[in-house]
Amino acid sequence: MTTLASVSPTTPVAVPPARFGDLLASEWIKMRSVRSTPWTIGLTALFVLGFTAVATLADKSAGSGPADFLPFDAYPAAGYWTLMLVASSMGALTVVSEYSSGLIRTTTVAVPARGSVVLAKAAVTAALWTAVGTAVSTGSFLVSQAILAGHHAGVPITRPGVFRALVASALLAPVCALVGLGLGVLLRHAAGTMVTSVFTLLMLPTMFSESNRWSADIKHALVPAAWNRLVQTWQPDPGSLGYTATVPGSWLVYTLWPLITVALAILVVRRRDV
Repeated sequence: MTTLASVSPTTPVAVPPARFGDLLASEWIKMRSVRSTPWTIGLTALFVLGFTAVATLADKSAGSGPADFLPFDAYPAAGYWTLMLVASSMGALTVVSEYSSGLIRTTTVAVPARGSVVLAKAAVTAALWTAVGTAVSTGSFLVSQAILAGHHAGVPITRPGVFRALVASALLAPVCALVGLGLGVLLRHAAGTMVTSVFTLLMLPTMFSESNRWSADIKHALVPAAWNRLVQTWQPDPGSLGYTATVPGSWLVYTLWPLITVALAILVVRRRDV
């Protein structure tokens, strides 16, 4: 006669909550697994460096000395506006691509702490674009110096204002990427986020001037105006430029825009259904 062995009920194994380091690793895997990411970053960097070379070669005053070198040669506006556009768009896609594909539901089921997920996305995005911005900014400076050295118009990095311009141009990419990420969480729609990012970062500053106080204050509170002031190596003339931005105020703009947008994104995502 066969005796049936008693089987004790299986005790469910408690799954420990995901650590923040695990979230960082997960977000990094998601980002690097997208094939378009390295291509987009590489092509953007080549475009900015190429535009720097063209702007430096086209500078008719390059042979007269280094006085008017920055920012027009090393950090041309068109090249860095392109960097702003790409960084903000890819920062937004970090979030809106998950909303459009439905992957965000899987993520929030695995990690109910939605604020931590957004914070991990922001940390990985900031690290990636800080590295990209540093490489592009340093490359722009070196490319312009290589061209200007032939005209004896090179500018050493120790010259007042030059290192600040390099750092400001390097941090422009992560600032815009984090703004795009925050807008992506708030809007959750790819087209709407892209349009809002382009309008906020690129089009809105052109609507204000420095002719009067209120218009100048709004313009100086925007990222492009802060970048323009930080890469400017000469002291502005208040008589000719009107109400000018300050260097500390421009660094504050750099800090507040990503901080506020990411903080709003974390606040909203905790209170909103996926």
